[in-house]
Amino acid sequence: MSDLFAELPEPRLEPAFEVTVQVGPPRDHGITSAGHRRVVPILGGRITGSLEAEILAGGSDRQLIASDGTIGIDAEYSAVAAAGPLLIRTRGVRRGAAEVLARLGRGQPVDPGAYYFRTTFEVEAAAPEFAELQGTLFVAVCRRDGSEVRYRVHRIV
Repeated sequence: MSDLFAELPEPRLEPAFEVTVQVGPPRDHGITSAGHRRVVPILGGRITGSLEAEILAGGSDRQLIASDGTIGIDAEYSAVAAAGPLLIRTRGVRRGAAEVLARLGRGQPVDPGAYYFRTTFEVEAAAPEFAELQGTLFVAVCRRDGSEVRYRVHRIV
């Protein structure tokens, strides 16, 4: 049986593009039926690299905060590229020591190696030029810098 698995290719990560998202102050919704919910408005931003697009204001990150401070990320926003509009969704996790997360929450600079912040990146679009993006899996390494979230997106090949 192990021979069957030996034939499977090992996945590799290939840099795809970089994203900078401007975010507004989080709105705390308190303890809901799902848990401690916070919504962070997306104010705009930019995607650069193999995908070039302008991120539009109006999206949000609906965060679910665990008792240990770990944040479940669930963001949706729109962007516009030369070939047409895009819907983007990122899902992931940001966790770290309580003091590190507190500094991030206050907008203070924190070394991105001091906490774990990873997401998936999904694209939905009507334009045929985006067919390959929609049929590819992406993961991102992220950092929070004050009122910006920056991430490098990698294609899984």
